[in-house]
Amino acid sequence: MNTVTTLTPERLAPPGRSRRDRKAAELEARTRAVGERLAAISARPAERVLQDLAATRGGLKHSEAAFRLESHGANVVAQEKAPRWYAQLARAFANPFIAVLVFLAAVMYWQDPEDPGVVILSVMVLISGALRFWQEYRSGRSAAALRRLVTTTTAVQRRAGRGSGPTTFEVPMETVVPGDLVRLAAGDLIPADLRLLAAKDLMVSQAALSGESLPVAKADTRADDLGQYVTTDPVEADNLCLMGTSVTSGAATGVVVATGSDTYFGSMAGSLVGERPQTNFDNGVRKVSFLLIRFMLVMVPVVFAVNGLTKGDWNEALLFAIAVAVGLTPEMLPMVVSANLARGAVAMSQRKVVVKRLNAIQNLGAMDVLCTDKTGTLTEDRIVLDRYLDVHGRDDDEVLQYGYLNAHFQTGLRNLMDRAVINRVDEAEEVVVDARFTLVDEIPFDFARRRMSVVLRRNGLVAGAGSGEHVLITKGAVEEVLGLCSHLVDGGERVELTDGLRRHAVRTAEEHNLQGLRVLAVATRTMAAERDTYSVADEDRLTLVGFLAFLDPPKADAADALRGLADKGVAVKVVTGDNELVAARVCADVGISVGRVVTGAVIDTLDEGALRELAARTTVFAKVNPVQKARIVRALQAEGHTVGFLGDGINDAAALRDADVGISVDTAVDIAKESADIILLEKDLTVLEQGVVQGRTTFGNTIKYIKMTASSNFGNVFSVLVASAFIPFQPMLAIHLLVQNLAYDISQLATPWDRMDEEYLRKPRNWDAKGIGRFMVTIGPISSIFDITTFLVMWHVFAANSPAHQSLFQSGWFIEGLLSQTLIVHMIRTRKIPFIQSRASLPVLVMTAVVMAFGIFLPFSPFAAGLGMQPLPMAYFPWLVGTLLAYCVLTQTVKTLYIRRFGTWL
Repeated sequence: MNTVTTLTPERLAPPGRSRRDRKAAELEARTRAVGERLAAISARPAERVLQDLAATRGGLKHSEAAFRLESHGANVVAQEKAPRWYAQLARAFANPFIAVLVFLAAVMYWQDPEDPGVVILSVMVLISGALRFWQEYRSGRSAAALRRLVTTTTAVQRRAGRGSGPTTFEVPMETVVPGDLVRLAAGDLIPADLRLLAAKDLMVSQAALSGESLPVAKADTRADDLGQYVTTDPVEADNLCLMGTSVTSGAATGVVVATGSDTYFGSMAGSLVGERPQTNFDNGVRKVSFLLIRFMLVMVPVVFAVNGLTKGDWNEALLFAIAVAVGLTPEMLPMVVSANLARGAVAMSQRKVVVKRLNAIQNLGAMDVLCTDKTGTLTEDRIVLDRYLDVHGRDDDEVLQYGYLNAHFQTGLRNLMDRAVINRVDEAEEVVVDARFTLVDEIPFDFARRRMSVVLRRNGLVAGAGSGEHVLITKGAVEEVLGLCSHLVDGGERVELTDGLRRHAVRTAEEHNLQGLRVLAVATRTMAAERDTYSVADEDRLTLVGFLAFLDPPKADAADALRGLADKGVAVKVVTGDNELVAARVCADVGISVGRVVTGAVIDTLDEGALRELAARTTVFAKVNPVQKARIVRALQAEGHTVGFLGDGINDAAALRDADVGISVDTAVDIAKESADIILLEKDLTVLEQGVVQGRTTFGNTIKYIKMTASSNFGNVFSVLVASAFIPFQPMLAIHLLVQNLAYDISQLATPWDRMDEEYLRKPRNWDAKGIGRFMVTIGPISSIFDITTFLVMWHVFAANSPAHQSLFQSGWFIEGLLSQTLIVHMIRTRKIPFIQSRASLPVLVMTAVVMAFGIFLPFSPFAAGLGMQPLPMAYFPWLVGTLLAYCVLTQTVKTLYIRRFGTWL
């Protein structure tokens, strides 16, 4: 039995490079190897290809097909499967702060199994992980529901056995094997990589692979086919049809030369599974987490040592140091971040956006460069007739009339440009045309001629001379049609086509090509009605009427959406597989400053350093392949940008995965949706702009919590350190610190519902660990000033200056500490004057008020004795009000100086 050996390139990547670089090199090497193999197959005669595959024009036998299916495996490409629910659950708890909290809870449990702090910390950990798990699990299910296949079967030709004739029948796509003969018709999805054996009027949409908006014509091949001219790009080979593309018109038969991961599509998909690269969010959270952990590791031993040395009770000092560690750790950070992201995901879902990975919301807000394809994003993803011109480039209704007659009367499947011509003419015109003309014959389109003609009879209803004549109307490629013309129409007169007029006509067509328009020529020939059958030989001595110019028009709201993104600090770069002329035209129409258009051929000549420099100053990239798209994304990231990528094709998958935030649409190919972090239910940049604002709001609320909590906790610990050195008893019990911290954290649960100032939303926002550290040491000690004044008031005014009166001292500091910590929320949440220029949302106002009331009530409550507290005298509260007012004034003053010095706040 014959066997077929298909190519599976070795995964080659230079050693000593980062994992991400090795993955990219692996993708590039594999795609190049598969491309070279397919190009070589394109260049071979059809019979040689069949011989190499041990196949015949009658198709494989059923038994042979079954053997090959077992040998080569199912015709499926590698896909990134959603992790099992338990793996997602475990990953939701993979966070450095959660690890710290688990460690602290374990130490507290070891010290005292009855300690309520153990339960408190455990609940925080569980809620934080559960929130993240549920949102990502639910979003993953929503994304899976969006996957739709265009078709699941394909027509193959096989034989029952030796001597039996071939039979064509439908089989599942995954059962197609190398050597199978596949029959293609309009609307079919190409099931594998095919070498065409026979084709007629075949047009294939390759947008998913190449990004070209218009279908391409594939070669009309015959039994004596000797192969294709040499090409290095299998997408450009006119006798290959590649997996993932689709037939728009015509019919063909092809032999399968590669399936599954050995296809051109599969070579891209194979390197897209596994661990994803670290994004801006991941790097930012890691840096901030370890910054705060370093603060804790420095401060806690100092507090432990000072307490142990001054009080002499090392066991109590250890318990207090653990409580300080909990107090210094923003233990609600994982929970608040998860709640913020979940809140953002819910808000975005209301705008028809599915968030697959929660971290992507913050990345969307941090995004300062958006790379996007052209087709369907900036354009309407449909072909329209933009202009109908005479040879001088002036609008001419006669050109439209003849173009319409050609498209209307052809009997074959109309292509996109035929439909565009018909759509341009009023529907009522069809009735008139059918009455005035009758179809006599047609000369169909073929790849070699690149034109098609219809022959019409002028009916007797048409008054005047010429009634009953036959009119041949030809429409096709400019150079092909012009080569058949002997005359042209100039100002309504038929004149001889001189060399000068010929050059002038060519120049008119080229000028519109340079504007990004697809130009076809229209020509006619009038003949006596002597016969009813016509052939290619009759397409001669034509009269050039003019030109039809087509384009994929820009979306009406694209320019406004781009301005909106620019106002938000997001630069848009167009990265397309389409040609540079079309890309430049569309970009200019939507207000993008084009400058120099860089092509994929140029990118291939550049090293990484040169590409980073070029990518930074280039707005439009054209004729780029999947590997080049991913290189552009990585080059921009290397320059410090947070990069988003919007794409929907197979050729976008690698770039979607490498970007900080990959964005796709629900109509995208499956591999693009699997690689994306966010899926738009509408391919609309306006929706994306709203997502950017939501991302910045989410990030801003997260940063609020981190800066408020970290600075406040740092101030508290600094105060504890000072008090421990001079006061002969604990300034606050460990349980006081835990309750105070828990009450404050509960007030922060409303943070995801807070609003952000308009000014904050205008610029991309990124994690800044250094800035957070600076904020902590600048703002934190402000609270310590008023903590110390409270110590002095409690010590001197209320005589709480001995261990016998320590509960009074501790109760006084508990209330002041909690109220100042909660009130500072309103001071830090905005760079403006709180309550006057900027007011928090209602949930934040209510929660902070409730927590402050709780703090005042607790020493007077039945729980006070159990917590080691006691009621405070009424004389305490005027001192408290004065302290809080002074605290707010000083904080606002320092905030103004801080903004003036560093130019930033949140």
